[in-house]
Order: sequence, then structure tokens, then C-alpha cells
Amino acid sequence: MRLSSLVLVGLAGGALSHGDHNGGSSPQKPIVDEHASWIEKHMAEEHHLASFDSASFFTLHDFDGDGSWEPREILRTYGLMDESNKHIVREILGLLDADRDGLVSRDEFARFIDVEHKTLPDVGTGPGHHGDDEYEYEIHHWEKFHDENTKLEDLTHPEDIEHFKKHEQMEEDQERQEAMDKQSIVEENIPAKFRRD
Repeated sequence: MRLSSLVLVGLAGGALSHGDHNGGSSPQKPIVDEHASWIEKHMAEEHHLASFDSASFFTLHDFDGDGSWEPREILRTYGLMDESNKHIVREILGLLDADRDGLVSRDEFARFIDVEHKTLPDVGTGPGHHGDDEYEYEIHHWEKFHDENTKLEDLTHPEDIEHFKKHEQMEEDQERQEAMDKQSIVEENIPAKFRRD
């Protein structure tokens, strides 16, 4: 294995130092009933929050902070950043976008949740993930299977292997780029017809 122990320890320490998402003493996600709404499952799984209101949910998922949910923010909330999921955006807008302007305002969301007592639908794709790879590995794998007592030799789950293999590849790519940056002429960038054999 090429990735140094120092990098592994640093990554594991980073996962541990991220700590708790709900302000308590336990870094574990809150336990929710299997019959909980999609919003409750999402907030527990993705944000480790058991207590929230419609305003905080909306603000947390208004990723650009402009006071409305655009289609890309709806996709990101559900963790479906692929354009093939436009049908889900249409479904959500059909439920929430009362003025049919293609956006969900804070007031539209609050009315849907607080006045109409409805909830966002479960579209069958899980609780939604919108963090980067490090964040997702930490909260959906590390916190479930590991803790501060985990030894390097215990990082044997397929998710661990895939995660650290990615880090090895990133390290190799960085070393390759640094080596190329030191060259006055980068041979790989010379078109084949101009290369000397």
C-alpha cells in the first residue's frame, strides 16, 4: 500500500475531529422511527439533527442563500445532482411552487410544511446526500463502523479500501503533476507528429 500511515492517521483524525452534527456529546446520528418522514430521516442521516423547524430546514438547503430553492438546489437536497432526475424537480415544484415561477420561496415552503402540514416526499432514492466525498465517508461509514480506537489494520471494509484508494490516486496524481511542473518541456503535451523518436 503506497499511502503513508501518516496520511491515514490524519484522515482518520479529521473524521473524528469533525465531531457531532447535533451539538451533543455523541457523534452518532439521532435514531428515527422507520415510519418517520423523509425530512426527518434526511436531517438525522445527513445532518445528525433530531430537532429542527421548517425555516431551519429551508435555510440549510438554500445552498446559495438567496431565499429560494432553484431546481439545482432541490436536486442537491435529495442528493441527485444528475440532470436525469428532472422529473423529481417537477414533482417537488408541483407540490411547493404555488405561484408557478419555477422556484420555491421560503414562504411557499413554510406554508406547505407548517400550514398544510405536509412533508417532502420520499422519492425512493434514500435520505439524500449533498456533502463532498470526505463528508459522506465520515458520516455514512466512519461514524457507523469506526471510532477513535480504530487501528489502521481495522480499516478493511470495502468503503475504507475504496476511500483510501482514491486518496492514493490523488497523491499519485499530485506527485505526477509536481514532476511535470519541474520540467521545462512536458513531453506528454507535445503532439506526436512533432516528437523525436
